[in-house]
Amino acid sequence: MRIAVNTRLLLPGKLEGIGWFAFETLKRITKGNPQHEFIFLFDRPWSDDFVFSDNVTPLEVKPPARHPLLWYTWLEYSLPGVLKQCGAELFLSPDGYISLSSGVPSVAVIHDINFMHRPDFHPFLTRKYYRRYFPRFASAAKRIVTVSDYSRSDIIRTFGVPPGKVDVVYNGAGQDFYPLNGEDKGKVRDEVAGGKDYFLFVGSFHRRKNITGLLRAYDLFRERNRHNIRLVLAGERMYGYPEMQRTISRMAHSNDVLFTGYKDPSQLRQIYGAALGLVYIPLFEGFGIPLIEAMNCDTPVIASNNTSIPEVTGDAAHLVDPESAGSVAEAMEKLATDMNYRNMLVERGRERRKLFSWERTAKLLWESVEKTMQEI
Repeated sequence: MRIAVNTRLLLPGKLEGIGWFAFETLKRITKGNPQHEFIFLFDRPWSDDFVFSDNVTPLEVKPPARHPLLWYTWLEYSLPGVLKQCGAELFLSPDGYISLSSGVPSVAVIHDINFMHRPDFHPFLTRKYYRRYFPRFASAAKRIVTVSDYSRSDIIRTFGVPPGKVDVVYNGAGQDFYPLNGEDKGKVRDEVAGGKDYFLFVGSFHRRKNITGLLRAYDLFRERNRHNIRLVLAGERMYGYPEMQRTISRMAHSNDVLFTGYKDPSQLRQIYGAALGLVYIPLFEGFGIPLIEAMNCDTPVIASNNTSIPEVTGDAAHLVDPESAGSVAEAMEKLATDMNYRNMLVERGRERRKLFSWERTAKLLWESVEKTMQEI
């Protein structure tokens, strides 16, 4: 079968959550199914690093689709002709965007629908596009994949799609993430935090990720005790985020907040491995890959008690109210002072992480594709 794939988010040096999902699953699926042909559809010149095997044909489809008006143009004007020309029999979209006018049966991976509940997380045109078209994508797709039971229930309830149409495929974490030894931890702390212990956040700086809440909680944690523990944030800003800068300007301990910028997996593994703990407290989350990456690195986790996160962490994290700075600060104090508690979370994380791997993710995604093949 000829399977066309939306690979817009396979961007060299810029892979984040959905991009990693696409990279890790497509790499395994294409290599593991040489009997099928895959046409990877990029919206700009591609990197050969993403042409995983001989049965992959890359194509550039213009225009570069990085804006709601261009998303529409790319999907409804550019793609239909390309899909017809290349004889695509199935369209797989790891980011959930599908062409409504192509007539090609589609599998849409819709990771979460936060924009339906918190449109304020997104710029005006972006949220208008999401709220107008994702219900249509969900209705038109032959099959939907999502990354947690929470998101599955949310999609079924909000979009009114049949339950049998939606499959759950958990995310994983890469083999690059594994524990550091003690000597390496000291070297990383020297490089990243001037030799100090630090709490860590990993992800994009987005309102949904609640960076301002994290900063307020960290300042409160520092005010309540004399620990000289720093806060390290690894990632890049998304959509602009003026509230974050305003919050930093009002902090008493802003000099101890450190930004690393984007880091590749090998660098992130070191930063995770030397951290006192990951503090990951989004207001809405479909899965949360950093949770599993931290567990793979034997790093204890503080996480939100909302949406999908308790489903992902089980009992292997200290869950907090992400909108309560006091709750988060208390959790940071607990990790900072109670080594036995940290060790307990690490042990639980070692068990929990066994449930998540990119091999399993790719296997289940391919099973969803095969179900679709049987239905068309």
